[in-house]
Amino acid sequence: MRDDLVAFLSAQGLGASTCYLGFSGGCDSLSLLHVLREVLAPGSLSAVHVHHGLSPQADAWADFCRQTCAQWDIPLQIVRVQVRACGEGLEAAARTARYAALAAHLPPGAPLFLAQHRDDQAETVLFNLLRGSGVQGLAAMRACRGRQGLLLLRPWLGVSRQTIEAYAREQGLRWIEDESNIDQRFSRNFLRHRALPVLRERFLGADSALAQAAQHCAEAADLLGDLAALDWQQAVVADVAADVAVDVATLCLSKLRGLSAARLKNLLRWWLRALTWQVPAARRLEEFCRQIQQAGPDKHPRLSLAEGCLYVQGGALRSLTCATQRGVKRQTMRDL
Repeated sequence: MRDDLVAFLSAQGLGASTCYLGFSGGCDSLSLLHVLREVLAPGSLSAVHVHHGLSPQADAWADFCRQTCAQWDIPLQIVRVQVRACGEGLEAAARTARYAALAAHLPPGAPLFLAQHRDDQAETVLFNLLRGSGVQGLAAMRACRGRQGLLLLRPWLGVSRQTIEAYAREQGLRWIEDESNIDQRFSRNFLRHRALPVLRERFLGADSALAQAAQHCAEAADLLGDLAALDWQQAVVADVAADVAVDVATLCLSKLRGLSAARLKNLLRWWLRALTWQVPAARRLEEFCRQIQQAGPDKHPRLSLAEGCLYVQGGALRSLTCATQRGVKRQTMRDL
């Protein structure tokens, strides 16, 4: 695992960078912290523990992380968050709160190591498949990905949970156990404890196969992103620069109508992700695309989302953030 991590660091060009680790105190992140402190330059590693406050043991976990980092002479930030589940489920709400807190407390562009492994990747592929995700979701977790201004690094996506636990025992490491990880009311835990063991009995190498499928889907998603970028350049109105920011762009309606339904949906998904907006459910997006392609000149299709809206006006498709919307007069909004 050490050699794999060294190769990963070399490929990412992070040898002299100040790096951070998301440290829960569990076996995976503890093991990654243990290896990183050996391979990174002295003083270049810091840890961050997010205190969700969801478990009666949360304070004890924070204390464990504090003691471990003090023992290993690694700086530690403990960030407290409040998790509010609003229809997305507790797991998703905790994940959203966690990334928002990390982005708020770390420098822009900071490399943040996360200890997800091959078993986690298999769970994510199955979970997203059962939600009906497209190739972007089935690509699951990327080894290197930007999110909310951070550079997320997952060097152990090809390493099994069993290998990591064997390393931790061999090194005599002690870690915490999150009791929620065995609660099968959570879908990911059900997949981990019930579905995947059955699949492994029937299909040898199931985890590796699912991870390989994720890589294939990642390549397909990247190709669709390249196609969307080309369509974007063709659709951006002629009187703005080709490198116009996605949050102020105006797309020519006639150019959009020249795209197939699949390419139009692909372009809109790409635009929404570039805006860091949540992509709506497939049916909503399909209906909005149908309206764009078929609406008469007296119609003004509009897709309203939590972060803002896309709307048709004056022969063009435009975006409007919620912050901007609040500053627009009501009469203007009625005219959109």
